Amino acid sequence: MTFPSSSDQRCKDLLDSSITGLERISDHYKIEDLQSNFFKDIVIPISLYLDSFPKRKDPYLICFTGGQGSGKTTMSYFVQEVLSNHCGRPSMGFSIDDIYKSQEERKKLSEEVHPLCYIRGVPGTHDISMGLDLIKELSAADIDSITKIPSFCKPEDKHYPESDWPIYKGKPDFIFFDAWCGGAKPISEENWAGPMNDLEREEDPDGVWSKWSNRELAKDYQKLFDKFDLLLMIKVPSMDFVYRSRWIQEQTLAKTIKDPILKDKIMTKEEVYRFVMHYERLTHYILEEIPKFSDIVLKRDEQFLFTIAKAP
Repeated sequence: MTFPSSSDQRCKDLLDSSITGLERISDHYKIEDLQSNFFKDIVIPISLYLDSFPKRKDPYLICFTGGQGSGKTTMSYFVQEVLSNHCGRPSMGFSIDDIYKSQEERKKLSEEVHPLCYIRGVPGTHDISMGLDLIKELSAADIDSITKIPSFCKPEDKHYPESDWPIYKGKPDFIFFDAWCGGAKPISEENWAGPMNDLEREEDPDGVWSKWSNRELAKDYQKLFDKFDLLLMIKVPSMDFVYRSRWIQEQTLAKTIKDPILKDKIMTKEEVYRFVMHYERLTHYILEEIPKFSDIVLKRDEQFLFTIAKAP
């Protein structure tokens, strides 16, 4: 199928049937200031294109990748809504943020490799086998299967109790996986650049931690990434935009949390910027290289407006 235009009658009909559900999701997650044509020109054409994929035994694995706060998870929610409830294509999603290694595992790495290994986020701090096992379980599911989806509490820096994990019933046609580094390949260590920000200058001047993470990316991450049937990238204009977007994301998270104890653990702007420094080295690669081999590229400009820059 040719990638659909938002002016196609099929897109108009799908928008009419799904707009109420899309707006409900936007309200639920406190997503403010969406551009007026976002559903019509972005979400609906992507959803209709995916709906054209023929049914098959195994679910399609769709990755949404892009920098911190670029809108990957939000986009996944919207497309899942359209496919599941308006196209008859059961869909579910999970995030790389839900398959972190435990604090105990990261503490051990911090003692054996480098203190920065304790901080979640970069390759090497995820339990990739958890993600692979989940995909395997969903692929083997039937109409009555119950699958628990891992769920991680960022303010607490640990998984929610397994008894509280969301449940998916049945077998999906599509599994959506959002990951800031989805599809990334390890960077060559030849002519390795020196420290890129204050964090690296102060805590990893010799590159022990950054090179460790780069080598971890070459391992099981590639087994997971090789399973992608489609890679969609949300490309933001700059690293500075990533910093600003991640701060907006933290403020949005604060609006959705009701527990006062968890609210106290929301990061300040300074803490958010320091946190994003952990991601900067690989994010530069992502912004430069991943658009070249992504199937779909969405550009998000300085005004936070989306356009489709590359489509099949």
